[in-house]
Amino acid sequence: MANYEGQAVTSRDSEVRSGSMIFEPILEDGVFRFDCSANDRDAAYPSISFVNSKDRDTPITTQKVPLYTPTFECLLEQQIVKLELPVGTSLYGTGEASGELERTGKRVFTWNTDAWGYGPGTTSLYQSHPWVLAVLPNGEALGILADTTRRCEIDLRKESTIQFVAPSSYPVITFGPFASPTAVLISLSKAIGTVFMPPKWSLGYHQCRWSYLSDQRVLEVAKTFRKKSIPCDVVWMDIDYMDGFRCFTFDKEHFRDPMSLVKDLHYSGFKAIWMLDPGIKQEEGYFVYDSGSKNDVWVQKADGTPYVGEVWPGPCVFPDYTQSKVRAWWANLVKDFIPNGVDGIWNDMNEPAIFKVLTKTMPESNVHRGDTELGGCQNHFFYHNVYGLLMARSTYEGMKLANEKKRPFVLTRAGFSGSQRYAATWTGDNLSTWEHLHMSISMVLQLGLSGQPLSGPDIGGFAGNATPRLFGRWMGVGSLFPFCRGHSEAGTTDHEPWSFGEECEEVCRLALKRRYRLIPLIYTLFYFAHTRGTPVSTPTFFADPKDPSLRKLENSFLLGPVLVYASTLRRQGLDKLEITLPKGIWLNFDFDDAHPDLPALYLKGGSIIPVGLPHQHVGEANPSDDLTLFVALDEHGKAEGVLFEDDGDGYEFTKGSYLLTHYVAELKSSVVTVSVHKTDGSWERPKRRLHIQLLLGGGAMLDTWGTDGEVLQLILPSEDEVLKLVSTSEKNYKDRLENATPIPDVEEVSGPKGTELSRTPIELKNGEWNLKVVPWIGGRIMSMTHIPSGTQWLHSRIEINGYEEYSGMEYRSAGCSEEYSVIE
Repeated sequence: MANYEGQAVTSRDSEVRSGSMIFEPILEDGVFRFDCSANDRDAAYPSISFVNSKDRDTPITTQKVPLYTPTFECLLEQQIVKLELPVGTSLYGTGEASGELERTGKRVFTWNTDAWGYGPGTTSLYQSHPWVLAVLPNGEALGILADTTRRCEIDLRKESTIQFVAPSSYPVITFGPFASPTAVLISLSKAIGTVFMPPKWSLGYHQCRWSYLSDQRVLEVAKTFRKKSIPCDVVWMDIDYMDGFRCFTFDKEHFRDPMSLVKDLHYSGFKAIWMLDPGIKQEEGYFVYDSGSKNDVWVQKADGTPYVGEVWPGPCVFPDYTQSKVRAWWANLVKDFIPNGVDGIWNDMNEPAIFKVLTKTMPESNVHRGDTELGGCQNHFFYHNVYGLLMARSTYEGMKLANEKKRPFVLTRAGFSGSQRYAATWTGDNLSTWEHLHMSISMVLQLGLSGQPLSGPDIGGFAGNATPRLFGRWMGVGSLFPFCRGHSEAGTTDHEPWSFGEECEEVCRLALKRRYRLIPLIYTLFYFAHTRGTPVSTPTFFADPKDPSLRKLENSFLLGPVLVYASTLRRQGLDKLEITLPKGIWLNFDFDDAHPDLPALYLKGGSIIPVGLPHQHVGEANPSDDLTLFVALDEHGKAEGVLFEDDGDGYEFTKGSYLLTHYVAELKSSVVTVSVHKTDGSWERPKRRLHIQLLLGGGAMLDTWGTDGEVLQLILPSEDEVLKLVSTSEKNYKDRLENATPIPDVEEVSGPKGTELSRTPIELKNGEWNLKVVPWIGGRIMSMTHIPSGTQWLHSRIEINGYEEYSGMEYRSAGCSEEYSVIE
């Protein structure tokens, strides 16, 4: 079924085409592909974001028609698509984006950029998701995807209006309106794919630094975690493990025997993740360069010779991942790399980032000899935004080649819609500031609302020195993000959990114990994210999409049915936090660990969540461990919840080797009965004790013990006795908060010169110019905004006399063509 109404209106004088877009239903009921015309439909390039490009190009039979139809205007080879929605519509998505959660008033450019030190107004970050999720006034939701790999402006500056501007021709896909935002994300996942199923260990805490400079330092860090009983599963190796920054090599002096190092790490329950960048040192005799040159795998300049750009090793060439033969070549290098003791791989710098050039990336005129199904031979402008996705795909496939019985774990900095199929991500090179702590919540949620549920920030901030309170608060909320990693830049003070004094160390220990107790819940959420496309972390308004007062909340989020409320203000602890709860029953709980620097936790009435033991690492867990169920009854006296269990790795779960348990609870005549409603999978239920904790309100609980799989019952005391329990619990909670030792409020942290961050913006005025510069780091400009135009610049990385510096001279790579310089 196709609609050709509202055909294009052409003005010969101005060569402008405009009108309503034509549509075809695709994928499933409620999903429509829109094009400017039949000719534009035929001219569209294959979809790289779709799991199967043919799904986008194959109409289905349905009687449904779109409720909202975009209009278009084609002018000067640009296609402008506009979708107007009812007044009161709230806009979200736009992928990896800084700033506020609700996106009205914002403009984003999809152009993957090395955005070290970005701010809330930065318009291009490391990933591109040309996608907007619109929540209508009635709580229904609609998603719209501009299916183009090229630079795309997402303009949400006009209220309740979505506008895409990108080179012609490209289709847009609408999903819905559906009954809820979750329904839209499930539908989106049928197009662009669900998140890969992460190995269970990857949901633990990860410790990283640029860089742990020797194998001895790595072991020292790992041993300190165990000595101090702070849970951790992974230690990361940044670029300094390599021999002269050559990928797939090891520094012969400081990482002489990686297999022995990893053997020691594994013995203590740690995994090891190693970095691989796309820049391959141009050096004859280096086996990767020689092999790549022999196989003709490099990205080329317009004249057909390999492009050479500066990155960490010096002059580098770059694999052209748009070709299947190159992806196979890279995958085989990865396969051969894995036996060195590689549990996971970190793809960094894959925007791709290039030093000493104003654009911070390779020339748009470079040539990629892409496969026909990706779009064929095209210049870099066409493939730039998917370079990171294709590298992550190649890395993922290489890890699978190495061991089909293990799930790959890949982390990528650059990405595009669809990269969640291959890799987790993080929010890039953030700053150790309260603003970035606050913004990290919205950024993680925004990625989740754009189809990438497995993400998190560098806890504590990457650039600059965190204060003890900032680090502890960040760990408190970061421990409940889907991906949980601490990471810090070279030249900063140590940023391990014990580096900020005993008070901060204790908060970090409590926070990470919370995470490990909740891993059964988090792992279950990822099972459904992988199999159904449901989100893992969502904004608070998902609890009641009809309530407009929830739509801009930025210091809280949902982890399944658990509401997390965090303080992101320096002088506002948990005891001073103003909390807005969605309608319905929300019962607060903790693990007898309430602390002014930790978030508040609430369980939605009608929910049951599985809780495990606070292990030191995921591998310590055993199926026969005691299992706890937290139960919060709804207004009808009922609750339900799910637990997914399998080997924690591999793919046997796809063959039925798992246990999916649906628990239910019901109150009848003062008796609460908890039982197994149904199960899926071929696993036998482990013989284990089951601990039921029934939430009564105010943190009070009734509990009972039994055997998992049997029917358990709790008898509710009288209403007066319940009130007494609640009152006592509230007093104990208040006492715990008052008696806890808060993390000291230290404003400045001494550290190496050049890493102090400014606290206030600086304005430079000169005639017509009014530049707002924020922040400074060691006297260097990182970003600046030209206030009259709103144009923004970021720092560039340059080298002066062999020393790396950051300059304030760069044009905005998302469309501005002028160059400016600032004298620092």
